[in-house]
Amino acid sequence: MKCSKKLAPVAMLGALALVLTACSSSSTTSTAGGPAASGLAGRGPITYVQGKDNSNVVKPLVAAWNAAHPKEQVTFKEQTDQADQQHDDLVQNFQTKNPNYDVMSVDVIWTAEFAAKGWLQPLKDKQAIDTSAMLPSTVKTATYNGVMYAAPVSTDGGILYYRKDLVPTPPKTWAEMMTMCSIAKAKKIGCYAGQFFKYEGLTVNTAEAINSAGGTITGADGKPTVTSAEAKTGLQNLATAYANGDIPKEAITFKEEDSRLAFEDGKLLFLRNWPYVYKLAKTDGSSKVKTTFGMAALPGASGPGASSLGGHNAAISVYSKNKATAADFLKFLVTTEQQKNFVSQGSLAPVLSALYEDPALVAKFPYLTPLKASLDHAVPRPVTPFYPAVSKAVQDNAYAAIKGEVPVDTALSNMQKAIQAAGGQ
Repeated sequence: MKCSKKLAPVAMLGALALVLTACSSSSTTSTAGGPAASGLAGRGPITYVQGKDNSNVVKPLVAAWNAAHPKEQVTFKEQTDQADQQHDDLVQNFQTKNPNYDVMSVDVIWTAEFAAKGWLQPLKDKQAIDTSAMLPSTVKTATYNGVMYAAPVSTDGGILYYRKDLVPTPPKTWAEMMTMCSIAKAKKIGCYAGQFFKYEGLTVNTAEAINSAGGTITGADGKPTVTSAEAKTGLQNLATAYANGDIPKEAITFKEEDSRLAFEDGKLLFLRNWPYVYKLAKTDGSSKVKTTFGMAALPGASGPGASSLGGHNAAISVYSKNKATAADFLKFLVTTEQQKNFVSQGSLAPVLSALYEDPALVAKFPYLTPLKASLDHAVPRPVTPFYPAVSKAVQDNAYAAIKGEVPVDTALSNMQKAIQAAGGQ
């Protein structure tokens, strides 16, 4: 069955689930003796595909690789900085069996989807990578049905950025943070913001709110669990804060960069965002908080909250003709030297455990300590080949609840039904 991109915006989630199921089963079966078995010994030029290189970490590593491998040059194909557009671009090129998309940066939430469709090369035998030095959580994001399909390259955890000139000690719980909103009101700035526009960022923020309150979106069996009392508490926290102004009204339009710029402009007391903000907030010429912000773990119900596990893996396309070179490039990305470069150049989160205990690195990049605390409590978003539909179910209903368009109970009931339809359950 050919899976046309035109089928993606199907109105009914149940129909989408059927489409994805059909695409998954047919593709996975077809690759058993097909494209996954070809090109394994191939060496030569390859293309590396990744989203916009805002922190300038990719170009130097590609230059270093090319200097050492004159006959196996890597060309960097730079995508946009919008995750949804990156996803669609990869899907289009997988569907056309483009052999020139050799290695791709794959968001951790896409790994299961792409692997189920038979698009990713299993990392076995000569393609296998050593994972013994990696954070176990990162290895799980690269594994589907017990098979490794990608190399963890960078991980990510949500961080609470706060104005340490106004709040010397960061809040440990959500309730404590909300009491500090009086400080923001006195200073005529917003109290707390995350990413609440209707896109993947809202799924992340909703998952963090629910998980931090002790709830879950799906259980170990993949079935939705969002109608629990704990899940209600988590989503209600966001809806209440938005209704009373502790989350400013404009935050309903915020993506990562909108919220970062608001914080850097001194308009927020607290910000939930990823570690990449650290370097930019310290170095941007327009940043008003260069010396006045701190970082802490996200607040939870009675202590540190549960961050949504983020990050990116690098995967080899089954349609690549030079998989031996591609596998070596994957191993190059996870060397200690390159992982340190990701930290120093882009304030990214390394996948190698030892780097979080490296005294010199921690002294230079103190965000590693709160980041490790965040990662220790991180929870993956639902691992499912139907993830886009599941995420849409979360986004649509959480957005309506936060804006006050429907009661939280109703939103969670609708979310439960939509997730069930997305997985064909």
